[in-house]
Amino acid sequence: MSDTHRSLTITRTAQGEYLARNADGVELEFGAGGMSPVELLMAALAGCAAVDVDVATSRRVEPERFTVRVDAEKLTEGGNRLEDVVVTFDVAFPDGHEGDVARTVLPRAMAVSHDRACTVSRTLEAATPVTMRLA
Repeated sequence: MSDTHRSLTITRTAQGEYLARNADGVELEFGAGGMSPVELLMAALAGCAAVDVDVATSRRVEPERFTVRVDAEKLTEGGNRLEDVVVTFDVAFPDGHEGDVARTVLPRAMAVSHDRACTVSRTLEAATPVTMRLA
């Protein structure tokens, strides 16, 4: 298998409950009583962007606050989908030179994540085709 290939499996554990497992064996439960698949998609988007931005800014200084929020409108007419997706960063750095540098880097890091680095946002914006097949 190539270094670029990604794969995971979803197993039904009970009615409306599922377990995702990646190739490394890491598991995530979702479904009834937990996060929905749409919320997982939103979390993936926020998480991907957060990692990119955190790596770029925390090289300078540790943030005092680092929160990423995703808002979207779920439309059902014409097929379920999300629109008006907005990713909002709420980040604060300490006073001083390192904090000033991190604040300067922040907008550029967000732009690089959006424009090139975040696989999740790039895939969503490219409207990547999905094939469903029966094993």
